[in-house]
Amino acid sequence: MEAILLGAPWLIAHRSMLGINKPYKITLNGQDYVLWQNQQGEVFALDNICPHMQAPLSDGWICSDRGTIACPFHALEFDGQGRLHNAGKVGSQPLTSPLELVIQDDCIWTYGGYTPKIPVPNLISTLSAGMSFLGVAGEKSIRGTFVDSISINYDYNHQNGTHRELFGIKANRIPVFEHDGYHAQVVQELDRADSTWNDILKNPVVLTAPKTYTGILEYAFPALTTFRADFPIGEVLQVHALYPETATQTKTFVLVYSQPKHPIFKPLMGRFILSAVGTVVEQDTRAIETSYPHQPAKIRLPNEEIMFHAQKLYREW
Repeated sequence: MEAILLGAPWLIAHRSMLGINKPYKITLNGQDYVLWQNQQGEVFALDNICPHMQAPLSDGWICSDRGTIACPFHALEFDGQGRLHNAGKVGSQPLTSPLELVIQDDCIWTYGGYTPKIPVPNLISTLSAGMSFLGVAGEKSIRGTFVDSISINYDYNHQNGTHRELFGIKANRIPVFEHDGYHAQVVQELDRADSTWNDILKNPVVLTAPKTYTGILEYAFPALTTFRADFPIGEVLQVHALYPETATQTKTFVLVYSQPKHPIFKPLMGRFILSAVGTVVEQDTRAIETSYPHQPAKIRLPNEEIMFHAQKLYREW
């Protein structure tokens, strides 16, 4: 397939998603890769195809003493440069291609082998300074194009329907929308309806949200959407990552950070917020996957210029 947004930096994983000595498969722009992390914390990535008989290396295992990945068919070993290790000898030339990675603050980025067009954004390190990493939520492959998937992150009306039961939003105001190149910032003020006991049982995190709260969203197009909000129990930061797996499939996951007002709140934030984020991703995914093919819109809603801005960046890339 033709690469989507050629030269864009893609956040493909967080170090916590790899484990230690465990192969981790990703697909980026139609190409499969295998990532792994050794005991020393070094991260490597290769084309996922063994050059012998085309077995998927991600089905193999990591040889911890050498830091190599072994093919599941014949136990052939390859190092992070793609060189064959055999009978104590190391090949002089790579037999399978490595994928160049950029690692910042445990976040693993790549340009997918293409010449960079824009730098890797520093948005995560800037916003998460002083916060604790809670974990990864909502890791999912979405049956939808990248532009459809990114559009929902810039859509400031869909929470009124898609997330109606989860958050009970009854009013939504956007006092600030600013953009400069591939960066944008939005301030969103939300009013919630009164929570019922059934709401609380289904989503206890609603107990931590005030009736009216302000969320600050920042974007690093095309890979990141961040959401920050200050709740009574502490500040929460969500980092939504997207990258194109194929022309019709998009990968997403969310990094969640927090700064609790008191240490006793940290386990509560971790448990309930990760769960709520996972539910949001499931609901957004369903909205994308169940929509009919696009037709010209006959209705215009408030604040849609924010979504149109993202679509314009995509078209004019």
